Amino acid sequence: MFGYIIINKAEMKFKEFDIYHSYYCGICRDLKRKYGAIGQMSLSYDMTFLAILLTSLYEPETKTGSCKCIAHPFENHDTRTNVFTEYAADMNALFALYKCHDDWEDEKKLWKLIYGKMLEGKTKQLKDTYAEKIRKISLRMQDFSEGEQSENADIDIMAGLFGSVMAEIVAVREDEWEENLRRLGFFLGKFIYLCDAYEDVEEDIKKGTFNPLKKKYANPNFEEECKTILMMMMSECCREFERLPILENVEILRNILYSGVWGRYEAVHEKRLGRLQKAGNLKAENTGAENTGRENTEAENTGAENTGTENTGSENTGTENTGAENAKTENTGAENAEDAGAEDA
Repeated sequence: MFGYIIINKAEMKFKEFDIYHSYYCGICRDLKRKYGAIGQMSLSYDMTFLAILLTSLYEPETKTGSCKCIAHPFENHDTRTNVFTEYAADMNALFALYKCHDDWEDEKKLWKLIYGKMLEGKTKQLKDTYAEKIRKISLRMQDFSEGEQSENADIDIMAGLFGSVMAEIVAVREDEWEENLRRLGFFLGKFIYLCDAYEDVEEDIKKGTFNPLKKKYANPNFEEECKTILMMMMSECCREFERLPILENVEILRNILYSGVWGRYEAVHEKRLGRLQKAGNLKAENTGAENTGRENTEAENTGAENTGTENTGSENTGTENTGAENAKTENTGAENAEDAGAEDA
């Protein structure tokens, strides 16, 4: 479920993008420092949002710098690191570990099993640092896994379980902002789960794997219903965000929450609609061809019937005419006989 909390780069200023990317690179540096190259492989843009959100709210001391990396060995990139980029790196590694376990259980991907084992060895210290948080997250993930195995089709329950996981991740401290952050994370998590289910529903139907939207997919109002639910989730998420006293980087965060998070949904939605419209047009063409063939057949049959009727009428007319002519000949013969008799007399 990675790859949904991203920016809309087209609507972002260059300066804002540079700041956003510097936090991304900062998380990458923290992953390398704490977990090595194995940790860097789990890097995603999703946790960059978390780092910027918490940094903008709590305003900790932030170190700036620059570095080169394997992905861009010839370019220097600005970096920003603080306690929250480190926290985001920890949650990124932890979440990647859960994702590996989930992929192995669902699809038996061998490389996910191997990568998960490697991550597990690197993330052991997290159980001491975030003992209570990890305990709560593990319980929620266990409930989530059991719901998938039992194929619980209640979309609200399944999305709520993942929302609870995100709530634990976003609510980093027990303070006056905890409840707002928890609710923000909860609705953002529900949105992510629903987007992921929406994107995978067709593939899951083909594979026969679990997806709570499978039964709703045949509904004519499926697309409209999904979008309505997603809009409700993000509306609640944004409402909690706007209640936070955030000034720094607020435009970056709004770009993500009001625009960026919709990127993948809109791409999938447009592709699916285009495919359905193409299928509908093809069906209409085939139906039109069938109707045309049927009309031609009916016309031929009607023409044959009309020709038969005309021929029968002509034959009948000919018979009637022949009869009349014979009758006339007989009458003429009778008249001649009478005239001959008269003369003899």
